[in-house]
Amino acid sequence: MKLLYPLNITNDFHFNSSPRDFIVEEIPLYEFSGDGEHLVVKIRKKELTTWEMLDILSSHLGIKRRDIGYAGLKDKNALTIQYVSMLAKDAEKLESFAHEKIKILETYRHNNKIRVGHLKGNRFHIRLKKVLGIQKDKLDSVLEWIKTNGVPNYFGHQRFGTDGNNWEDGKKLIDGKLRIRDKKTREFLIASYQSYLFNGWLSKRIELSLLLEKFSESETEGVMQLPAGTLEGTAKQPIFFKLLKGDLMMHYPYGRVFEIEELESEAQRFAAKDIAPTGLIAGKRVKRAAASAGLIEAQYDEQIGEDGSRRYAWIFPSHIEKKYVEEKAHYELSFVLPKGSYATNVLDVLRGTNIS
Repeated sequence: MKLLYPLNITNDFHFNSSPRDFIVEEIPLYEFSGDGEHLVVKIRKKELTTWEMLDILSSHLGIKRRDIGYAGLKDKNALTIQYVSMLAKDAEKLESFAHEKIKILETYRHNNKIRVGHLKGNRFHIRLKKVLGIQKDKLDSVLEWIKTNGVPNYFGHQRFGTDGNNWEDGKKLIDGKLRIRDKKTREFLIASYQSYLFNGWLSKRIELSLLLEKFSESETEGVMQLPAGTLEGTAKQPIFFKLLKGDLMMHYPYGRVFEIEELESEAQRFAAKDIAPTGLIAGKRVKRAAASAGLIEAQYDEQIGEDGSRRYAWIFPSHIEKKYVEEKAHYELSFVLPKGSYATNVLDVLRGTNIS
């Protein structure tokens, strides 16, 4: 589904997901202590998945892959800088390590292993090509809109496999129509289906916000087939993505989940980037939205045996910097996103569309 944002601007540029044009750098969750039994290694890699990099390291060091800690998975088609950890006693062979696609940049001693999620976010550096004349001005305009309104936090294509249909096997696993013995594969496919449901819900909420840009609350209720009064107090909110009664919010860029109490004041806090709405990752032991928000969320909720969670539905890129190289028609852009967010969401909004 393609959704056009309210700027009525579409941009045509070329982006090549390659180490030359796409750089991703992890921002650690904390400063490393400088002592302890673990060694944290800052690594630069290219044309390798994180799993492939870990296999290369573990083979050289003579340890198991699970003995190496990492904070997040990074793109293969990019130049990525990330942190891994291992016991210092296992790192003796690191001095002799050499690989054409992996470079060790720095090492630090620390008192614990890096775990998945141990990062504040990621800094992205992107080069857009074939940006000519008026396209540059359009990109500047959309970037200003992004600074004010943020972008949707869709799950990226990486979640859905090469053909984009991994979620179908995940659905079959949940329905008992498919059996897979490998635990990691099974969990990945079910997570793909959970992501598919989340993206569907987010598309529906964006559709609602788009309708409220053009129609009244009552007219939008009719189009969306919602009970009368469901959208009361939404149209006048200061930010594009409209909050609903019963939405579950989180302090931004990290914090606890809480339910909206007063719609107008919470919308102001959202516009100030103090809080942000969350969407459901369907599963067990997770709080559901209520009231108006719950009516829409329920359409994308299923009984799933895995644990569920809440995920930011809307995010705000920060530390945005841009540079236009006129003689090359390059538009160079850098920004920071919270962990678990995809740079493609920013690129899609820059194009003027978002693809679910």
